[in-house]
Amino acid sequence: MDFLTLIQVFDSTVRLSTPLLLACLAGLFSERAGIFDIGLEGKMLMAAFFSAAIASVTGSVWLGLLAGIAASMVLAGLHGLASITFRGNQLISGVAINFLAAGMTVLIAQDWFRQGGRTPSLIGGGRFGGLEFPGAIGPADAEATGRPVSELIAGTNPLHQVYSDLISGHSILVYVAFLAVPATWWVLFRTRFGLRLRAVGENPAAVDTSGVSVVGLRYAAVAICGLLCGIAGAYLATALQAGFVKDMTAGRGFIALAALIFAKWRPWQAMWACLLFGFLQAIALRYQNIDVGGVVIPVQVMDALPYILTVVILAGFVGKAIPPRAGGEPYVKER
Repeated sequence: MDFLTLIQVFDSTVRLSTPLLLACLAGLFSERAGIFDIGLEGKMLMAAFFSAAIASVTGSVWLGLLAGIAASMVLAGLHGLASITFRGNQLISGVAINFLAAGMTVLIAQDWFRQGGRTPSLIGGGRFGGLEFPGAIGPADAEATGRPVSELIAGTNPLHQVYSDLISGHSILVYVAFLAVPATWWVLFRTRFGLRLRAVGENPAAVDTSGVSVVGLRYAAVAICGLLCGIAGAYLATALQAGFVKDMTAGRGFIALAALIFAKWRPWQAMWACLLFGFLQAIALRYQNIDVGGVVIPVQVMDALPYILTVVILAGFVGKAIPPRAGGEPYVKER
């Protein structure tokens, strides 16, 4: 594998890990506040559909993004209502959200567009394009010279290849996702709100005694979760792909949960865990059949690698991961 090919694999890794990272950070906020959320998959799926549908109808990807965030936050509100206000089982609520999203997206898509549960392909202003940084080689250079971008990049030095192919050229949501990592760390570990949020997940009674609303903090965490899942779903349908198809999240919400456990509920570690999953997906897409010592590894095995790693992580082979002590437990105020 030459240097440019390696850079291209890393470029795919960044693109594929972006929705995982956003969903992982979403789960981080929710679970740090004591609300387990396995409905990340459903919220991403609903956001992907509505972002693609509205972007297709209006021709504006930004309206699509807002629609996706709104759809995700509606489901987040339902999860909060069930698990915080009515003190229902958080796992069952998350499962219900996943089933609801899987069915409703296909049903509404078929009713609106009559294309077998998918939306029309997005073009032009209906999807996010790449941001070309100053000095980077991009589509404009290819159009001016009549040569492919890959060929132009291959003729430059390694540093410029990294800048043009790995750092530049991503959609704005990719940069938002990676900037959200230090922002999450700062909010959780350097602000009063973050301290209270983490305390709610560990000892809600102590927070309540100090006069801070446990319900309010948990709803705030659930709302942030809905916001980030909405961005993740919109990215899938309007940046990574050009429209919505049935079950397009393909288990990414569950992989994000595995990455969260792998990272032990810490933002920087979550980023590296998501990059690992994204790297495995990038390898599977680029190398369909790998020859190892004369033994050809089938493409199906390569495609299954991220899911195999998910099972390994959830089976507990990454060391003891201790969740927030009050996680999954509804808070009942003492009278």
